Amino acid sequence: MKLFVTMNILIALLISSVSVVVAQEVNVYSARKEALIKPLLDEFTQATGIKVNLVTGSADALITRMQTEGQFSPVDLLITTDAGRLVRAKNAQLTQAFTSTQIDQIVPSHLRDNDNHWFGLTLRARPIMYSPENANISELTSILDLAKPRYAGQICIRSSGNIYNQSMVAALTLELGEAVVQDWAEGVVSNMARSPKGGDRDQIKGVAAGQCSIAVANTYYLAGMLSSDNPTERQQASKVKVLWTDQNSFGTHVNISGAAVAKHAPNASHAQQLIIFMLRPESQQWYAESNHEYPVNPDVAQSDLMQSFGAFKAQSVALDAVGEGNAAALRLMDRAGWK
Repeated sequence: MKLFVTMNILIALLISSVSVVVAQEVNVYSARKEALIKPLLDEFTQATGIKVNLVTGSADALITRMQTEGQFSPVDLLITTDAGRLVRAKNAQLTQAFTSTQIDQIVPSHLRDNDNHWFGLTLRARPIMYSPENANISELTSILDLAKPRYAGQICIRSSGNIYNQSMVAALTLELGEAVVQDWAEGVVSNMARSPKGGDRDQIKGVAAGQCSIAVANTYYLAGMLSSDNPTERQQASKVKVLWTDQNSFGTHVNISGAAVAKHAPNASHAQQLIIFMLRPESQQWYAESNHEYPVNPDVAQSDLMQSFGAFKAQSVALDAVGEGNAAALRLMDRAGWK
């Protein structure tokens, strides 16, 4: 009997020891390419001793993977782009809430989930981009102006299936109401230079090539082209300028890249630690500069390249409400004939 009790104690100690070893890691699913996030994760490991196991993939594929894996998923932390996807993950019951006074002090309330399921890491602005040679912007002060007849045949923009556009339209609807935005969307469709195709870089290239004089795109795409190793991309981007709209009203649309702790995270506390680590000033500066985005921490300086686009007033609509409105925004665009 004594031997049996002793063996049980040894087994319990062994299990406890193994658990401690296993717990010194965090599993991350990231929609960001490895080169754009791994150096920061390596720094986290050096600072804490917690190993980061990184899986990268497309944003939608990673959410689908989490759904397929269910309660057996090894993921602790999801890092992805656009509040719409973070809301989607929350609504699919793939995330969990946690509170942090540190995060509350750093991340503005409209850039995080109202129930504390996800938090913004960087800001992504979506202004108008134009050709100084071909576009007359003297009366272009609002995103709503894109629906004016004077801009017929001048606009390049991505499809309605693009989540960035869905979030932009959802945000506009929250600001202005469905009827106003429906009329606007119909006007934009009438003014398109071509049927929507390609990504944001393709819209910028369309402006550079004279296929259109105005585009809507996220600034980090333009910044990526300006800093590209490809001289053709740099030359194309140099022909395009940024226009910040609605500066006397609700501001230019912004979204986020963000993070959420997985519902079944085996190492939830370490995932929380990693989010807080990524929001410290040093991490914010590196992360924002490497991804050509804006720090979500308002006390952290923007990169020189992002500052070159000019200061702007950002829209402050709650992004959890924007994400919830994406499906309705898609239906609105469909009614407008936005392919």
